[in-house]
Amino acid sequence: MGLVVGTVAASPLEFSVGVAPDQFLQLDDVVVTRRSLPDGSQVRIAGVVTNVEAGHEGARFASDVFLIEQGALPAEVSEVAEVTVTRVEPEVYVPPRPGTAVARAAGVERDAALYFDTMGEAKLPVGLGRDGQPVYLNFEFVDGTRGGHVSISGVSGIATKTSFATFLLHSIFNSGVLHGEAHNTKALIFSVKGEDLLFLDYANSRLTDEQRARYGLLGLPASSFRNVAVFAPPRPGDSSGTPDVRARDRAVSPFYWTLAEFCEQELMPFVFADGEDERSQYTMLVSQVAARLRRDHTRVGADGAVTVTGVDPGRGGQLRSFDQLVGLIEDELLDEDTRRDWVAGSTSTGSVNAFLRRLRSAVRPLSTIIRADLKDRGDRSLSTSRAQVTVVDLHNLPDRAQRFVVGVSLRQEFRRKEEQGTARPLMFIVLDELNKYAPRDGDSPIKQILLDVAERGRSLGVILIGAQQTASEVERRIVANCSVRVAGRLDPAEASRPEYGYLPPAQRQRATIAKPGTMFVSQPDIPVPLAIEFPFPAWATRPAEKGTWTGVDDGPAPPEDPFTGLDDDPPPF
Repeated sequence: MGLVVGTVAASPLEFSVGVAPDQFLQLDDVVVTRRSLPDGSQVRIAGVVTNVEAGHEGARFASDVFLIEQGALPAEVSEVAEVTVTRVEPEVYVPPRPGTAVARAAGVERDAALYFDTMGEAKLPVGLGRDGQPVYLNFEFVDGTRGGHVSISGVSGIATKTSFATFLLHSIFNSGVLHGEAHNTKALIFSVKGEDLLFLDYANSRLTDEQRARYGLLGLPASSFRNVAVFAPPRPGDSSGTPDVRARDRAVSPFYWTLAEFCEQELMPFVFADGEDERSQYTMLVSQVAARLRRDHTRVGADGAVTVTGVDPGRGGQLRSFDQLVGLIEDELLDEDTRRDWVAGSTSTGSVNAFLRRLRSAVRPLSTIIRADLKDRGDRSLSTSRAQVTVVDLHNLPDRAQRFVVGVSLRQEFRRKEEQGTARPLMFIVLDELNKYAPRDGDSPIKQILLDVAERGRSLGVILIGAQQTASEVERRIVANCSVRVAGRLDPAEASRPEYGYLPPAQRQRATIAKPGTMFVSQPDIPVPLAIEFPFPAWATRPAEKGTWTGVDDGPAPPEDPFTGLDDDPPPF
């Protein structure tokens, strides 16, 4: 491809290549050169092209280009590529000599330059490089063996963050890196933007033969997910608990928590999961009220209604709605005679009022998912046990309800893995808008759980795949614990933040113009992030792409027919 230039000093970690007149090098090309040592041995030096510049040699002014083109001024066109060294074998760190030939790496040499030869059975395909060849992640930096967690950043709607996250899951489940554990490995996906993630088990009708061939190059099947369970909240005002979805017409289960579960599991803190002001004095009341409900509630019937013992006799009775439960708490706390049974005696009236204002404001957004007015069908609990991939649809819920669902679900799955006591099989959690649930400033129960997942999750087999528009607004400890970092299209102001220091300057600039499907992947094994393109999803991502349904979960059992047995009655006319 060219020769190592002598006008730019070469170092053991960086050198420049003068590109031959009949050749070209582009960004992300993998190249290799050699250096002979006095003892006759050779050092192989491989790297990735991180910048390319072209110019006239012999010109002094910008206007000289016109004279050169007219042949009135002698000059030569030079093209110089900057190479960042990725691997030196053996590890004798010497610079390549000027004039040494540089070749484009291919086959075994390319695998060695990018450390693919050291990954063994942990090679996880994540896309195709600029040369059209597969690019791999070391799965040991994903599954918790040597690292864990994935952070994906990019502009909403252009960076294709969730598409890459689902493709990554598809590759994990089908590439063979899980060996015999693939069937039992789980993924929990929260769908917060529209119904795009509700069609993972539908083939994509717009998948072309060219895109199928790209899956073949990666050694992956061009197929949709098969074992998928979808949960959605009940439609507001629907007495039968019908899931609130529009475009998906099969295999959807409703989810909600009964009042009994709300009390038993002490879910009150997640009602206040939209971030705490450190100056707030009511935060300690939350745990006190939750503890009282857990201690003194009594389940009534099979539908999850409750009564609370020890309250004023005039306020007793069955509670079947979140509004009724909040009303009881309000009456008890506003009464100075009963308040001491709920909270510490030193609590000020102002703190109690602030707590009650926040609690009352939660009634409307949470009443759909905290209730005891629906007949128990036994299939409305969020659980990952039913399928390999569980999708929880949140897009129809208000922001406060979304936070409640995410917080409670994460705590439930994290506790389940803790009780299981083993890291395998793995549990993957895909969460978009991570900057909303784990912001850099403030505190909340969800943020504490996500910090726990980031810091302890890999040892328990809980792997976070987090996506966000702005990594600079996510809690630092969460981002720092992500071994794999991925960037798609970035906003120019965001790209300049220190959180993207893993991207070389040229890649930061390229990220601001990257097209959908192009990602920059950084992993500990390789010192330079690699630009990849992942294939068009083989599963439908919107209603217009729905092809053949390939799922195996038929969803919940139909509700009992309230008119069963009436057919034998004689007609009234």
